[in-house]
Amino acid sequence: MPDLSDILRQVRRIELRTERLVSSLAAGRYRSAFRGQGMEFDEVREYAAGDDVRAIDWNVTARAGRPYVKVFREERELTVLLLVDVSGSMRFGAIPGISPRAKLALAAEAAAVVGVTALRNGDRLGLVLFSDRTEVHVPARRGRGHALRVVREVLAPAGGARATDLAHALDELARVARRRAVVFLVSDFLHDPAQRPRLATALARAGRRHDVVGLRVSDPGEASLPAVGGAIALDDPEGGGGLVLAGGRAAAARYAAAWGEARSASERQFRAAGCDLVDLSTRESALGAMERFFRQRRRRVHG
Repeated sequence: MPDLSDILRQVRRIELRTERLVSSLAAGRYRSAFRGQGMEFDEVREYAAGDDVRAIDWNVTARAGRPYVKVFREERELTVLLLVDVSGSMRFGAIPGISPRAKLALAAEAAAVVGVTALRNGDRLGLVLFSDRTEVHVPARRGRGHALRVVREVLAPAGGARATDLAHALDELARVARRRAVVFLVSDFLHDPAQRPRLATALARAGRRHDVVGLRVSDPGEASLPAVGGAIALDDPEGGGGLVLAGGRAAAARYAAAWGEARSASERQFRAAGCDLVDLSTRESALGAMERFFRQRRRRVHG
């Protein structure tokens, strides 16, 4: 684990870079992409032709002797929650000639993009770091110092070689989020296929209550087996030991098929739950992909 001074230098670099980049992500685009997260009561006024009769305030109407309707407005403040996977597989990456950084560093950049944007909008930002358990919970608050703490926590997490339990993260969301929130679930979504039914249930439940967006981080080095002539030894970064695969085209094809199926399964689950899934790569800036998503989401929300 890097020491505190190194972590603080990384946080500062990410903050400065993100501040410059986020200036291209207009606050209005971000907020309008997530409009309608909640409505708060504003006032009552007299009924006018064309008003929705379902909005009539019957108590005021009875007292006044003429119809009045409730007027609501969109909540000025969003609650934004980051659920960040810090399991063993998230430490993969930073491979010379293949990828410039580990997946966890990309997750920290994505957290900074969300944090700086939430900060500029006056939104509350919270964090849950998880593996197969909750490692850290930072309650939602506002402020620059709080946003920087969130990035620090992502850069230097506990978790080590622990396994991934995405359904646990969504169960934790149900415990910590008392109101509707915009939730960014940041993970490589690499987990035991046996967990898929439980994850599908948890994701569908979370999607009904919150606006859930998956940020899927990946590294090009994990998409295919290395081109070597002999056997290939693979280690499980989440404490499950290792195995040796025979090299050659057949092994490469089987690996590629399993990799593709794992990614397709995640896409099917998010689609079935009515949630968005955004792909991030360690070769590219998190901001570019997220800005494209905000733009597409805004067009979809506004028709």
